[in-house]
Parts: sequence; structure tokens; C-alpha cells
Amino acid sequence: MTTGTPERVTKTVGRAVVVTGGGSGIGAAIAASFTAHGDRVAVLDRTAAAGIIVVDVGDESSVRAGFAAAREQLGPIDVLVNSAGLLTESDLADMSLAMWNETLTVDLTGIFLCCREVVPDMRRAGWGRIINISSQLGIKGGRGLSHYSAAKAGVIGLTKSLALEVAPDNVLVNCIAPGPIETPLVAGISQQWKAAKMLELPLGRFGRPEEVAPTALLLASDPGGNLFVGQTLGPNSGDVMP
Repeated sequence: MTTGTPERVTKTVGRAVVVTGGGSGIGAAIAASFTAHGDRVAVLDRTAAAGIIVVDVGDESSVRAGFAAAREQLGPIDVLVNSAGLLTESDLADMSLAMWNETLTVDLTGIFLCCREVVPDMRRAGWGRIINISSQLGIKGGRGLSHYSAAKAGVIGLTKSLALEVAPDNVLVNCIAPGPIETPLVAGISQQWKAAKMLELPLGRFGRPEEVAPTALLLASDPGGNLFVGQTLGPNSGDVMP
């Protein structure tokens, strides 16, 4: 009869990876990085395109159907990257309730729904990685972006809480809080806002999606990511220095 701690499960390549919002921007760069690493990747996005599973992350039934399709394609999910997001701009005094609710639904509730889909399989497997994309604005706030900043702060809180729940099962949940990145998401923000933000950055420039993707690979790696639990990593051009 043997006793002691069971041998820890490890997974390095060939993993089943789901990336939400993987049709463009940071999500697309992350999906490409996992594919190049040798993992099997399913991309979920609300925009229909070849090879993409169409999902509205703010809709519970759509999320369930999308993850069912991803599991049919890949099997049980090993790694989830929540990169789907929405970014609009308005001073709080002028903001409609519809704008507020839409942002919270996509940027926060969507992450809750997607995390809930994968946690049971990861717990059963004794291995899993969940990486949530937040923003440095969830830490410091941003003018004209109270709805977005609130949602992204919520993502950080959700990440920490879920990490505490599932770390004993070797399911590690962490967060990436990028600074402004040259993506279609940021393209919709006013030039005035972007110019002011550029002046705040010690690095003096916005980042590129391919400069964020390696952080996701690190957090999903084994053993490189094994000690990150409930952490928020910040490739943010120096906008936030914790």
C-alpha cells in the first residue's frame, strides 16, 4: 500500500486551448502563439470567419453552445484565455444605462460565464490554466471609461476569487492587464484620448498584440507558470507600476 501526495499532473504541449475574442487583436495574437507552441486551439468570437466558433460571450446559451462545439473539436479544455471585450467611450454623466450594461455584460459577465464552462473539466483532470484579459485601467481608472474600468477591475477581483477556489485542484487562474495596445478595440477611442494617454506612458508608445501574447504563454506554461496564482501581470508600457 502506498501513501502520500499523488503525482502532480503536468501538461506542456498539445493542450486543448480556447481563446475567446480570438478573431482579432490581442486574442488573435495569443491564439497564434499557442498554435505555434504546438497546442490545439479553438477560437471563439462574435464575428463569423473561417475556423471561428461564433459566440456572444454575454449570452449564457450562446456560451454553452460555443464551448460544447469547442469540446467536440478538442476534447476537455486545458487552457482558457478570456480575451473577448468591448470598449466604448463616454463621460459618466452622459453615459446611458444601456452603454454601461453592455460593457459590464461583455467585459465581466462574459468572463464569468466562460470560466464556469471549463472549471469542472479542469478540476477532474487535475490540471488547468485560466487567463483573463483585464486592463491597466482596471487598476488606475480612465477618464471617459468608467464603465470599462469598472468591468476590468471586476475581472481582477473575479480572477483572485476563482484562483482561491480552484488552486488546490491544480487549476491556476491569473490575469493580464495590458496597457493601451494597437488593436481594432482601441481604434474606436478618440484621438484626443489616445494622444493624452501616449504622453503618460514612460515607454512613449502603445504596445502591439504580439508583445502581450508571450505573457499568456508564460502563465499557461508548465513549470514556468506553476507558481502564479491569482496574479495580475502588466505589459503596459509603464502606465502602472505595482
